[in-house]
Amino acid sequence: MWLSAPTLTLFRKLYSVFKVQWYNFVDCYQDVSVVKNEFHLCQVLAKHSLAPTSCRNEDPDMKKKRNFYPVFVVIVFFLFIFLHQTDKLLIGSLQIPISGAFHLNDLQWGLVNSGALIVGTILYPLWGYLYDRYARAKLLALASLIWGLTTWLSSLVRTYPQFLATRASTGIDDSSYPGLYSLVADYFGPKIRGKVYGILQVPQPLGYLMGMILALMIAPLLDGKIFHLEGWRTIFLITGSLGIVMAAVIFFGIKDMPRGKAEPEFEGMEEIGQFRFSWAATKDVLKKRTMWFIFLQGFAGVFPWNVITYFFIGYLLTERGYDNNSVLFVMAPVILILSAGYFVGGALGDWLFKRTKKGRILVSSAGVILGAVFLLLALLTPVEERTTFFILMALTALFMPFSSPNVLSTIFDITLPEVRSTAQAIEYFIENSGAALAPIIAGAIALATTKQTAILSISVSTWVLCFFLYLGALFFVDGDIKTLRAQMAARADAERTKAKA
Repeated sequence: MWLSAPTLTLFRKLYSVFKVQWYNFVDCYQDVSVVKNEFHLCQVLAKHSLAPTSCRNEDPDMKKKRNFYPVFVVIVFFLFIFLHQTDKLLIGSLQIPISGAFHLNDLQWGLVNSGALIVGTILYPLWGYLYDRYARAKLLALASLIWGLTTWLSSLVRTYPQFLATRASTGIDDSSYPGLYSLVADYFGPKIRGKVYGILQVPQPLGYLMGMILALMIAPLLDGKIFHLEGWRTIFLITGSLGIVMAAVIFFGIKDMPRGKAEPEFEGMEEIGQFRFSWAATKDVLKKRTMWFIFLQGFAGVFPWNVITYFFIGYLLTERGYDNNSVLFVMAPVILILSAGYFVGGALGDWLFKRTKKGRILVSSAGVILGAVFLLLALLTPVEERTTFFILMALTALFMPFSSPNVLSTIFDITLPEVRSTAQAIEYFIENSGAALAPIIAGAIALATTKQTAILSISVSTWVLCFFLYLGALFFVDGDIKTLRAQMAARADAERTKAKA
């Protein structure tokens, strides 16, 4: 049977292709037989043009670095919060020397602390909006720079009006936290956010403890040693400098993430669309009934924290007869327990959240009512019973932070990723709009009665109110969480359809 010349040519080409592919297959088989790891397999398949699209051409070392990066972000933010809270809260322990320098009474001292709270409160909505519109890491670096510069100014002024103004200016950066927590939410999914936020809130009381150490032990040693400044001024120079250092670390070391990246509906997707801020989504936040109760409890719940922060050390020194060393001896372990309480509360919230969507709210309500009971018992303990006082304060410290990581996680459980900074900023604005007055109210009560009366009357009454507000949130949180999950599922389906097209 004779074949035409074109047919013979076709067969020769087919034979050549088969021969090349056969040898290629044999070579590939030999290479694959000595594959060391997944990355090596990807390299071998790519060499023979057989690599599937799902095969990542990524070195194992690079993969480890990529997996470690979220941990690095948490470490940097942990340090930022620790140093920033040290700078912010050490003024409470400096009440005696600063009041002596400017001849202040309790009411004037309350005004100093309320000034920063008022400025921070006013700026919360602005920070929240900016964080949802622009790069969160760069804005956080700017906030850190502002922290450093305003603290420097506080160390240099010489009159009470000037000090009042410069301390108020330190509130500018105090309202910068919504972007930090929003960015973290895009690195970690809902099931573990409580623990992560618990870890990130541990440095807040640790910063308070460090502030106490700097104020009560280090500042007196630095009197007149640097530029002939009082010790408290020198401490402000040091903590302000650390703010500038952290600004550089965050600016060059922290990367932003696509908003919503860590949501479970987007798991396994390499790229997702850009979800941008919208006023409509912001209005939806205000329509969620769970948020109504969160807003109200936030307004009441921050009163005790501000009163305790700015008056408790003075209470120990003047009304319970403690000296500086005794204050540290009592407060250091109490603050360490308080730090642990954030993580314990967050972990309990995550654990219960996996069993019921009401879990975080239940943990929060238990924390505020137990904190109120033990604080009441502690402050009513006779002055001479220091051991009993210490035990009751330790129990107060364990429970009072339970709600903090859980409220934060709940906000992100029910709000869209592109408005989470704004949602949290609104919550902070509402809670601090009343709490900014707490030091003034406490100062007035303390001036008329005692610091003990001021702390107890404000703290216990507001925490009891918070307990009942949390009970109200229990009726609506399930529905609000289901609504968000449905919205995220619809977005994930849209992204997959777009990728296939």
